[in-house]
Amino acid sequence: MARLRKFSLILAVARQRRRLRESEAAFILLAAVAGLAAGALTNMLQAIAHGLQQLLYGVTINRLSALGSIHHPWKLLALPAGGLLLVLLARGLGRRARVPVDVVEANALHGGRIPFTDNLVIASQTVISNGAGASVGLEAAYAQMGGGVASQLGRWFQLRRNDLRTLVGAGAGGAIGAAFGAPLTGAFYAFEIVIGNYTPAAIAPVMAASLSAVSVTRLLGAQPYLIATATTRDFALPDYLLYVLLGALCAIVGMVIMRVVAFAELRVGAWQRIAGWKPVVGGFVLIPLALLSPQTLSAGHGALHLDLALRPALTFLAAVLLLKIAASVISLSFGFRGGLFFASLFLGSLMGQLFAGLVNLSPLGLTIDPNDAALVGMAALSVSIVGGPMTLAVLMLETTHDFALMGVVLAATLVSSALTREIFGYSFSTWRLHLRGSTIRSPRDIGRLTTMTAGRIMRTDWVSVDRSMSVGAFRAAVPLGKTAKAILLDADGTYRGIVPTAAAFHPDLDPASPVAALATHPGVALRPAMDIRSILTLFDEAAADELAVLDDRDHVIGVVGERHARRRYFEALEESERELFGEKA
Repeated sequence: MARLRKFSLILAVARQRRRLRESEAAFILLAAVAGLAAGALTNMLQAIAHGLQQLLYGVTINRLSALGSIHHPWKLLALPAGGLLLVLLARGLGRRARVPVDVVEANALHGGRIPFTDNLVIASQTVISNGAGASVGLEAAYAQMGGGVASQLGRWFQLRRNDLRTLVGAGAGGAIGAAFGAPLTGAFYAFEIVIGNYTPAAIAPVMAASLSAVSVTRLLGAQPYLIATATTRDFALPDYLLYVLLGALCAIVGMVIMRVVAFAELRVGAWQRIAGWKPVVGGFVLIPLALLSPQTLSAGHGALHLDLALRPALTFLAAVLLLKIAASVISLSFGFRGGLFFASLFLGSLMGQLFAGLVNLSPLGLTIDPNDAALVGMAALSVSIVGGPMTLAVLMLETTHDFALMGVVLAATLVSSALTREIFGYSFSTWRLHLRGSTIRSPRDIGRLTTMTAGRIMRTDWVSVDRSMSVGAFRAAVPLGKTAKAILLDADGTYRGIVPTAAAFHPDLDPASPVAALATHPGVALRPAMDIRSILTLFDEAAADELAVLDDRDHVIGVVGERHARRRYFEALEESERELFGEKA
């Protein structure tokens, strides 16, 4: 009887899984559940991090960076103490040989599959870093946990690859929407930064997740993130031109920040003496910056509002801008975990206020509102670093409720995005993955292509001949019709090229001549780990229709034909397109 009940339960679960895979309504409901979980996790992580700041610094929630000065400098020892916690956590995870998978990498390479322990590791490191006061934001932890719990749900229901990617994006977007109380921002974050494209089939589940997540924030009594703007004004052509210039300047600063972070990480990583203690050392290095300006602490929520309200002097804004960039670079390069989402918003607001002040002081007779410029700068600099022009433009709309501002915000963000893509080509998350050796430039699904390697698609039914053979001996060993090409090898098995069988049977050839003279592509070969795009590039460069695959000793382990490689490549692209438009693979 017990076996019968267990069998019935298994059948019921299988039916529900099949229904989710086949029913759009059921999938939307699952996305809403993922959104509820993402909203709850976002608020929990926020409460933990701000609770740590309150415990360590004695400040009210979300106001650490708004302190006028540090009255008790000894409290800044929380920075190296947080670094020590990260060191202990890293040592506790010492057996893990791989880097945790984040949501962008998961959707681009792994079809949305994220090991749940990776979510816990990234969230823990980010909360500790932000709670201790390091200049990083919590948004990375929000998106990771939101996308991570969605990945677990999707894997439990055995969703198809593209549905799982959509659900992961919906969970991550819901978490960001919950953080700002901005459902449209969360939806566009999912599309632009986690999923990588807009599709009609994904709109409903992504919006369901985002609305569900934001509803959790509202039910918990948290106020949406709002910034007041001027009530009435018109933007003329000179205003648009000025804000486009601001967008271009923000793109330059964003690219410089990403380059400097990468340079600092490489230099700090080369210091072997502090290899195991980088966060602790980084915590001590951050203390003087925090003493100069507490606005360098944490992500900068409080400081952003404070500066917008007080309208400080340009010299103060410039100093804070440089100090905040330095604090963010130090935090990330010395091993604190987190993102630059909100930090880039704060830096952009400083850029905008500086830009407005300089324009208003210039003899050109032009004036722009510093508050408007701050909002445009927030969006433009964040687009350069984070990516997602519509995400940031909609965030400005939802945080200001100001439709008049949307025109100049869109103009600046599109210019910033275009310049960053053209000159740099990466967002901050994909740039860091690139530094680790990944080929990711966006969250688009390239997982099938990266796993389609020469070692996977090669054939092993190749024919080999000895390099010392004469043409006559070759003709006897490899008669016409046996194979189109033969692999030429040394006595020790080393690859020496490919001999076309037809070429050896040319009537003008002397049978006593060496067959090695007919070998083609002796110095060109594939390696087992080469991905399909690298394979096709090498075929084009070598003008070859067949190449050998060699191991580390230059011994042949297989052969790949150009026609076969291209067919496999286009089959993978077609399968991705079928899933993209909701067709069954």
